[in-house]
This record gives sequence, C-alpha cells and structure tokens, in this order.
Amino acid sequence: MISIDIEKKLKSYKGQHILQIKQQFAAGSITKIYGPSGAGKTTLLKTIAGFTEPERGKIIVNDVVWFDTESKINLPPQKRMAGFVFQDYALFPNMTVKQHLEYATTDTEWINRLLAIGKLGPFATHKPEYLSGGQQQRLAILRALAIKPKLLLMDEPFSALDPESKSALINELKTVFEELKTTVLIVTHNPQELDGLTKMEMNIS
Repeated sequence: MISIDIEKKLKSYKGQHILQIKQQFAAGSITKIYGPSGAGKTTLLKTIAGFTEPERGKIIVNDVVWFDTESKINLPPQKRMAGFVFQDYALFPNMTVKQHLEYATTDTEWINRLLAIGKLGPFATHKPEYLSGGQQQRLAILRALAIKPKLLLMDEPFSALDPESKSALINELKTVFEELKTTVLIVTHNPQELDGLTKMEMNIS
C-alpha cells in the first residue's frame, strides 16, 4: 500500500498554485495519471521518488515512512529504491545498452530477459546516440525495471513508440509487473493508450 498526502507549490505560466494530493494506491496496482499540462503530474512522481520535496505532508510505502514533515523524515532517492522512467530518458551517453542494465543489477539472466523484452539484444553494445528515440525509451524502461522495483514511476513512457511496438511492450510489461508484484504509476497524455494495462486512474487538474 502506498499512502500519499502532500502539498507542493508549483509555478506555471498561470502563476503559482498548490498541488494537493491525498491518495492511496493498493500494492500491485497499476494507475494511469493524467491531466492538463502544468497540473503537477511529473512533479508528483518526482516527489514520491525523492527528487523534489513537498512543503508539507507524508509519503508511506509498504509501511515504511519515506517522507514526513512532522517527524522530519526524508529518505534520499537511493534508499527509496523506486524505479523511475524519465520523460527525457536520462540515459548515460558513455554507457552501452547492456552497461545501463549492469549498472543496476548483476543478475545476468534478468538482464538478458530485459533485453529480450525490449527487443534490444542486437543493440546491447550500442550507446544511446546510436539508438532511435523508441529504442532509447525502451532502454529507459528496462533500466528502471533492472532493480526489480516494488514501486515503478513512469513519466510518458510510451510516447516515442509506434502503436505496434507499444502494444507488444505493454503486453510484456503486464507479465513482469504481475511477477514482481510492482505497484506502478504512469503519467500519460493519452489515457486511452493504457486501457489494456491499467485498472485505476487519477486525474490531476
């Protein structure tokens, strides 16, 4: 179970407003998060992961307090161990595809399975600059999965994929999420594309 009750100041072209989220997510659930640009969708994910700090509130994941302003608890991202798929991929330019995964895990069998899931086996020795946008996006997803996270945060993870590749990858991911019992939050600009993957939804406006 993930319990979130936070307030975070946001700045946008319309001025400053407050992102207020009070929500619980069941363990193993997959939730799509949507809403207008600037509403705070990406900020919510970064706040949960520990990359940004809310002004007030509490975040509890599987009975562990990750953040609590009253108790002055704020676990750093490396202790929260959430998988994160960044909208801009945030890949390491000097690492090959395989090195990205080896950086996160030493489990060779798991690495090979991830490469197969992302159809990146033939590109294992390639660096990001030699990959297409879709391949880079798939690598970003695989890297986030490499640590077998109990919580996975995905920011527009399928935006660079064509419909066929997207459908195939989503089917593979459904199996992985079920195996790992991963709780997944997915920010999307197109909620309909995730209808076969998610059962829950959250609108931030």
